Amino acid sequence: MRYYEDPGPGYGALPPRAAVRSDAPRLSLNGTWRFHLAESVAEAPAGFEREDFDDSGWDTIPVPSSWPMHGFGRPAYTNQPYPFPLDPPYVPDENPTGDHRLGFELPESWSGASAVLRFDGVDSCARVYLNGVELGVTRGSRVPAEFDVSEQLRPGRNVLAVRVHQWSSGSYLEDQDMWWLPGIFRDVTLVARPPAGVPDVFVHADYDHRTGTGTLLVESVPGATVRIPELSVSTVAGQPVPIPGVEPWSAESPRLYDVVVATEAESVTLRTGFRTVAIKGGVLTVNGRRVLFHGVNRHEHDPVLGRAIPEHRLRQELLVMKQHNINAIRTSHYPPDSRMLALCDELGFWVMDECDYETHGFFLLGWRGNPAGDPQFEAASLDRMRRLVERDKNHPSVIIWSLGNEAGTGRNLDVMAAWTKQRDPSRPVHYEGDLTSASVDMYSRMYASHAEVEAIGRRAEEPLNDAELDARRRAMPFVLCEYSHAGGNGPGGLPEYEELFHLYPRCQGGFVWEWMEHGISRPGGGYAYGGEFGEELHDGTYVLDGLVFPDLTPQPVLAEVHKAFEPVHLSVDSEARELRVVNRYDFVDTSHLALQWELADDGRVVTRGLLALPVVASGAEATVDLPKEALDLPGLYSERWLTVRATLAADTPWAQAGHEVAFGQGQLSTGRPPVASTRAPTSSSSGSLALGPGRFDRHTGRLVGLYEWPVSHVPLELWRAPTQHDARTWDATTLDRRTRWADAGLHRLRYRTLSVEKSGDELTVVTKVGAAAIDAGVVTTYRWSLVDDRLTAEVEVEPVGTWTVPWARVGLTLGLPAGFRDLTWFGLGPGPAYPDSRAAGRVGRFTATIDDLQVPYLYPQENGARGDVRWAELSGPAGQLRVAGDPVLALTVRRWTITDLAAADHPEDLVPGDRIWLTLDALQHGLGSPTSGAPILPPHDLQPRSHRFRFSLG
Repeated sequence: MRYYEDPGPGYGALPPRAAVRSDAPRLSLNGTWRFHLAESVAEAPAGFEREDFDDSGWDTIPVPSSWPMHGFGRPAYTNQPYPFPLDPPYVPDENPTGDHRLGFELPESWSGASAVLRFDGVDSCARVYLNGVELGVTRGSRVPAEFDVSEQLRPGRNVLAVRVHQWSSGSYLEDQDMWWLPGIFRDVTLVARPPAGVPDVFVHADYDHRTGTGTLLVESVPGATVRIPELSVSTVAGQPVPIPGVEPWSAESPRLYDVVVATEAESVTLRTGFRTVAIKGGVLTVNGRRVLFHGVNRHEHDPVLGRAIPEHRLRQELLVMKQHNINAIRTSHYPPDSRMLALCDELGFWVMDECDYETHGFFLLGWRGNPAGDPQFEAASLDRMRRLVERDKNHPSVIIWSLGNEAGTGRNLDVMAAWTKQRDPSRPVHYEGDLTSASVDMYSRMYASHAEVEAIGRRAEEPLNDAELDARRRAMPFVLCEYSHAGGNGPGGLPEYEELFHLYPRCQGGFVWEWMEHGISRPGGGYAYGGEFGEELHDGTYVLDGLVFPDLTPQPVLAEVHKAFEPVHLSVDSEARELRVVNRYDFVDTSHLALQWELADDGRVVTRGLLALPVVASGAEATVDLPKEALDLPGLYSERWLTVRATLAADTPWAQAGHEVAFGQGQLSTGRPPVASTRAPTSSSSGSLALGPGRFDRHTGRLVGLYEWPVSHVPLELWRAPTQHDARTWDATTLDRRTRWADAGLHRLRYRTLSVEKSGDELTVVTKVGAAAIDAGVVTTYRWSLVDDRLTAEVEVEPVGTWTVPWARVGLTLGLPAGFRDLTWFGLGPGPAYPDSRAAGRVGRFTATIDDLQVPYLYPQENGARGDVRWAELSGPAGQLRVAGDPVLALTVRRWTITDLAAADHPEDLVPGDRIWLTLDALQHGLGSPTSGAPILPPHDLQPRSHRFRFSLG
């Protein structure tokens, strides 16, 4: 058997140990290496490991790197399918093989030193040589491997040679939903290892919330000294020490202490936090309190570098998360760069640390031949879990170990769970793939519907056949390891999930799928997704499923996440003249926050100020009197709104003072006076009917002119450019919305005018709308009139025949001159709002350019709608046009048609034309998250029905 097909974990590597900071010498071997890529193992150069091998004709490559990101080979994306035949543990002969060579100088000070060579990540199998001597083979792409090089290392010049195979037996355990990107993608380091040094450290720092006492126990070499200088603690390894009065660590208050473990030969330093994780009464607790995960699933991805993530980007990712009220991370689906966990310790996150383990492609075979149940993969399976736990065991942010993801069931997972519990009983073990939860400590699901989550919260979920297992699982805490799939425009329904988490203690939140879009930067600009690199199999845009774009720019849904995850809930009660403040933090009070308020009349801020915020303990609530000056302020207005914002009172490591943590709004007055047009009506022209400023086609009744502008009028829209959620469904027996809408012809409606009748200052137009080959239709009646010199339409929509599909929208589109540039509106903003994704919107007056209203999703789709618009004003060189709803409408403005948007594959495919297209929606279908199975909530499922709405132009 070829070594890269051996199902074992490899050979030659030292036992795994924790990542620590040591005062022993280190030499980074990152930098420019010589590189040669062969399309198969047979074509790889023989003797490449020899010291005298001539590599002068080779290319160069940076290390760390993913070689397809540097022009060698090509990226490939699959979600489920393996990109090679399933014949474990064997892989094809066409196995791209990258040979890496580095010559480096060893300082004289290292002469005779014991040392190890550390690889923090190599995808997927590496055979390592130093000075022509084989050190061993490592598999397990995202866990470190260390080789003893004490005998091979020498002063002066050394030659390191590493042969990396893209495919190996390990690839069968690494079928995660992401790009396949081989290479040495994490640090390579030479580490001195003093014979009498500190070989490993395991810090146990427990906290008794009843007494405020911490207990420190350090496992290490016997006789090693242990110190926490800040606490004046000095002891020896193996000796538990009680420490009264320590400050506990939590994700909300990440208090860290430096621990020094030393022998005469070496001193290592690591940062620890005192905290205790336990499951009590079926609820997961930290330091005695229930915690609620407002989490995300995070892959490691850089749009330029692939899986080689710069440290500054790691920090930036976490800062953006913290600034949007995200407090938890599932490291989907492998251990991250260890520097990220150190940042999680520092900034404060709950972490579910997941093993590099997924065999999802066997699902397509009914799990036939699944390596998770194959004895020949047992050693490799356990090795991956061991290397994860040993590396990350000292991080206080890691409170849950996860066996992996979507690997079905099998004996190897049971072995991994049993070893983990024995090695570290202080943390619970998670795995979602076995719905019995027989070997783990938590019940986990992905993409469960709101209704199912509610049943689980009541501990009334569908029972298991085994009564004992059912009772055990029913007593467990519950998490959604994945929910609310965030592909493109969506998901919807986040606040409704959040309500369930707060209602049922067992439901402890979850992890949104997922954090980042995995687009790959293209040389000419923009981002590529699956299928754009000639992949034989691929899953297309499914890799675009994040809350942030690849450059970490937030997508609109991140504002919705920020609102849904607010740790403080603010509600304005105008009748009681008070503000209700509910502290939803798990641990901290509100002393770090300030309250700012502002009063707006018809969206214009007229006054603002500060409110005194009482100190509200976690889990408690209080009321605050609303500002008298706001309630009693006189003025002429139609809608008066009070907005209260909870902001940081002082700078923090993750945001500056003034950063908004939460907001609440309350309407203090209602009613809107009519707005008279300031424009003079235009006269009719031959061939058209005139009504005030409007001109209508005599035969079709469509609006063809408004003031001096020509108009294109689409009298009824039932379709939208499909979102990524519209285009997929979890259930193979159910057609996705895009297909159903296409089958019903919603994108190819035809219009037949039934009547055009003008009587005085009223024009009534009746149109029958339908699609070819379909007998279901809609009768649309427009009643145009003049109200205060404004052209006003009352529109009645009546479905006829038998409709078998929901509608995407009920609205109309007007094509106007391209000379309009800006939009000012009074309604929800500043970002988009859809029926089931609008919690982040606040009522106000906003202005943006038409171009800035567009959301540049990497795969173009419906986007940018502003909801609950009372009125909007288009302006620019073309002039000024006011549009008003009665009472409200949703509004989108684009420089391309809906059809153009639906046909585009990338944002750059959308080319502005000679018009802008204004779509007014009375009703919209929700966004939902059907991509991964959660059905859309019924209020947002737009079933065909009669409806009336009004709007005016002028």
